[in-house]
Amino acid sequence: MTKRMEQRFADLKSEGRPALVTYFMGGDPDYSTSLGIMKALPRAGADVIELGMPFSDPMADGPAIQMAGRRALKGGQTLARTLDLAKDFRKEDQTTPIVMMGYYNPIYVYGVDRFLSDALEAGIDGLIVVDLPPEMDEELCLPALAKGINFIRLATPTTDDKRLPTVLKNTSGFVYYVSMTGITGSALPDPSRVAGAVERIKGHTNLPVCVGFGVKTAEHARLIGAAADGVVVGTAIVNQIANTLDSEGRATADTVESVATMVQGLASGARAARLDAAE
Repeated sequence: MTKRMEQRFADLKSEGRPALVTYFMGGDPDYSTSLGIMKALPRAGADVIELGMPFSDPMADGPAIQMAGRRALKGGQTLARTLDLAKDFRKEDQTTPIVMMGYYNPIYVYGVDRFLSDALEAGIDGLIVVDLPPEMDEELCLPALAKGINFIRLATPTTDDKRLPTVLKNTSGFVYYVSMTGITGSALPDPSRVAGAVERIKGHTNLPVCVGFGVKTAEHARLIGAAADGVVVGTAIVNQIANTLDSEGRATADTVESVATMVQGLASGARAARLDAAE
């Protein structure tokens, strides 16, 4: 774990509350607005930021995140400019962990060694690369760990106890439990099943377990946060951005503030989770 990631989860554990992990697409709908959103997230209550890397063929993403990626690419966003977002964010915030999330192709084209060096310089704490299974750890996972960058792996409802140790072997930072099969933005899963899944994963690792896919409201965050070490919200935030854009897909005066208001609500739900459990 990087110091930032380790410190953040240690602080949250001492506070007795789950993390709120917020995803947005880098460069959506433009660089300046995207940076404004990124800066607003911690102030609104986000504990960890997932920074999306736009890609032209996002096979695991639902329509909302696919459209966000298209808007970003149309606006000229590249992997280098996504790293610049993190670098600009770090000028004001040195404590919030940043995890870059996306697909391997842009990193491969950029060059793994160059990417990891630039990611470190930009203040990146972790990577989630959804199309690299454990069998391909030598491609990016092991080089990232050697550089001190967390490699965060996904576990799903179909990851059984036989497969789980392989998935967790080189995982660091936290485990991202995808609470249902399918694409991002699906319906909320049964919270009782999530609790059982988190408990099962914790039987194999001491890492924090964060749960995502389908979390849209403060109530969802409260329910999931009662069992998980973190609640991941992505599609709902991306949709909030999209809903504030004008007819040409451009940001409006409401875009950043609208996202901040939504995240404040999600944060209040996550913070209430353990309070409810203690009553």
